[in-house]
Amino acid sequence: MEQTKIVLDEKEMPAKWYNIMADMPNKPAPPLHPGTKQPVGPQDLSAIFPMALIEQEVSAERWIPIPEEVLKIYALWRPTPLYRARRLESALGTPAKIYYKHEGVSPAGSHKPNTAVPQAYYNKQAGIRRIATETGAGQWGSAMAFAGGLFGLDVLVYMVKVSYHQKPYRRSAMETWGAKVLASPSGETNAGRKVLGDDPESSGSLGIAISEAVEDAATHADTNYALGSVLNHVLLHQTVIGLEAQKQFEKAGDYPDVIYGCCGGGSNLAGVSSPFVRDKIGGRKVRVVAVEPTSCPTLTKGQMRYDFGDTVGLTPLLMMYTLGHDFVPPGIHAGGLRYHGDAPLICQLYKDGLIEAEAHGQRAVFEAALTFARSEGIIPAPESAHAIKGVIDEALRCKEAKEKKTIFFNLSGHGIFDLGAYDAYLSGKLEDYAYPEEKIKEALARLPVV
Repeated sequence: MEQTKIVLDEKEMPAKWYNIMADMPNKPAPPLHPGTKQPVGPQDLSAIFPMALIEQEVSAERWIPIPEEVLKIYALWRPTPLYRARRLESALGTPAKIYYKHEGVSPAGSHKPNTAVPQAYYNKQAGIRRIATETGAGQWGSAMAFAGGLFGLDVLVYMVKVSYHQKPYRRSAMETWGAKVLASPSGETNAGRKVLGDDPESSGSLGIAISEAVEDAATHADTNYALGSVLNHVLLHQTVIGLEAQKQFEKAGDYPDVIYGCCGGGSNLAGVSSPFVRDKIGGRKVRVVAVEPTSCPTLTKGQMRYDFGDTVGLTPLLMMYTLGHDFVPPGIHAGGLRYHGDAPLICQLYKDGLIEAEAHGQRAVFEAALTFARSEGIIPAPESAHAIKGVIDEALRCKEAKEKKTIFFNLSGHGIFDLGAYDAYLSGKLEDYAYPEEKIKEALARLPVV
């Protein structure tokens, strides 16, 4: 019988995270203080992050040990399986081999607990009582609510308003794990009140929700901020995905020619691809493709500039591909990809040509999601479906060219909480959005001067 799942024993789980900073030919530019425009130091971050995470943020060490307590919690769902998508291959009639890593088997249903758990652990070790954070579609908020509950932390989640209403069961899941959830922009912070004053009907954005969470953390002595993507330490924690995948491909006697990952802030893409990018830097031939929505085309249409990580301007300035910190994308159902910038690590790799990027409209993405669900049986999250769209296009190109490539992608989460989005697609109500070029130019014109 042909093998479908390539699994690892718990003893084969990575004991260290991989830090790609150690191997990058060009390091990202340093974050700058929003006031002085000088590089930020540990003291600038200590108001909202524990020192252990600050040290990981700036580290250039190749391997960072994973704490024993974190490994024990990882074992609730890790190692995750690597699947050979034979039924999808057959449905497409492609000679390509397709593999996917299934991160939807985590308690929160996505890859996000890979970083939520260590973040909760390090904050608990530092004596923090409460976490303020944001979430788009709800995957990160769910993960932080789950992790915070394990360590006895109170968690407050500012959830982007359009997703708060689109995905009520995500909110229910967060509240089940003990978190409090507010629709953002809210009336609870100065940042939220400012946005609502300018636009009372604002649908929100990740940038706005970040502003609210950062303000909340900075104004409460017992509270720290936790971020689900973008920052170096977040991408670091996600590398357990790619490290496990390398062992699984070795067991399968195979290796990917091309890797696809959806990309909003960059944690999913970095997690699955960083160990393989290290191979590429070392001379191995492998392509890595970031897939983003046409409504929020950060890498494909943004500019590599210093910009705020949030809307109001409370965070350090990050060198990244950006659409402008006050850019508010349309309310697409892939809420986790509605971010104006990308992780500086991902942006530097893209600038250096070590990864590629493409963008797709949400109707084509949902069509790909249905193809996957009807062959493999798993309903993918709308974010993950962007990677699936890239994979299917690649597999069909292989069919046309009669080329036997090995294609790999990260199924970053399941879509069981996203059935409202599938209902909209199946009923013909789902619209495509291509963000107008003039609106992007307007937002980019308001970038801070450095």
